[in-house]
Amino acid sequence: MRIRFLGTAGHSGWPAPQCTCSSCNKAHAERRLPLRVTVDDRFRIREAGVLGPVPPEYTVTPTPDGIRVEGADGGRLLYARSTQGPLPGGPPADARPAGSSVYSSAPEQQVDMVIVDAVRRPEVIGELRRSGVIGVTTAVVAVGGDHRVRSPQEFARRARLWGALVPGDGTVIPCPPAVWPESRPRGPHRTLVTGGARSGKSREAELRLLAEPKVVYAATGPVPDAEADPEWAERVSRHVRRRPWWWRTEQTTDLAVLLRRTRGAVLVDCLGTWLTWVMGECGLWEEDPPRDAEERVEAAVHDLLEAWRSTQAYVVAVTNEAGSGVVPPTRSGRLFRDHLGLLNQWVGAESEDVLLAAAGRVVELP
Repeated sequence: MRIRFLGTAGHSGWPAPQCTCSSCNKAHAERRLPLRVTVDDRFRIREAGVLGPVPPEYTVTPTPDGIRVEGADGGRLLYARSTQGPLPGGPPADARPAGSSVYSSAPEQQVDMVIVDAVRRPEVIGELRRSGVIGVTTAVVAVGGDHRVRSPQEFARRARLWGALVPGDGTVIPCPPAVWPESRPRGPHRTLVTGGARSGKSREAELRLLAEPKVVYAATGPVPDAEADPEWAERVSRHVRRRPWWWRTEQTTDLAVLLRRTRGAVLVDCLGTWLTWVMGECGLWEEDPPRDAEERVEAAVHDLLEAWRSTQAYVVAVTNEAGSGVVPPTRSGRLFRDHLGLLNQWVGAESEDVLLAAAGRVVELP
């Protein structure tokens, strides 16, 4: 089969008509029409089904994952479902946050190509990898870009992280494909995301792992207590609700053990909170700390670094950039700033990628 992308953007195109937002201004150089996909130039396929009569040599099947097309040449295409809602065969409702996807967890047959609206619900890629629909030889095609993303370049960057192709209008891709996108990062691979408060660092870390079939979310903060601290409990709840339903959360401060035993992908949020706990356990917050407090902190940091170096997982860790302001007025503030700054340097030195988040944007640090 030959899949032709006559348009590749969201329903309004990119730039959208009469829109003067910064994203649309940046998209003028490479205009994209609203999404329109045809199979062998004989019929059109979309998320809701097909338009036009389907020749007898093709099989079109609605599935819980989307619309599946099989051609006479054996090519297998899936136009992935991007809407949410109950579907037969999904995981039990109490096993996932409210409003999450319910794609079937039963084994599915791998296809040759998957078309995904990567703006509406990019986590569909991870869901389909988890269920086996997307395998190592499946070409993932990311479409639907529009001004919900700040630029075409940003859309392409995200697609590369997810192991997806971004076709231009008029592109024809054979199914089975002749080429695949560059491989996405896989373990062992380490990424450190740093930035100030509300800089977008946690969202960037989560975005990088949306297409992974298995993710452990290592939460290093205190277990939320709605009665003692309702604001913290609500903050944690918001974080949980925006994660894909199949991510597994581990509330832990023993990061070294987790990094040594875990395979797949790990998101650590965050190193600053972990260091706060370590310094407290070692007595550094006390007015008269134990004589061996610094040595114990150093030992814990060394153990974490050894685990970070030897991990076999794809790890994305979030940390705080605490040294950009004035010198803290308290002893504890100065201690934390100094220890965290050194920890960030050491972890960054052992990482393939280090990113700085600021004002919701990300800069890769060479």
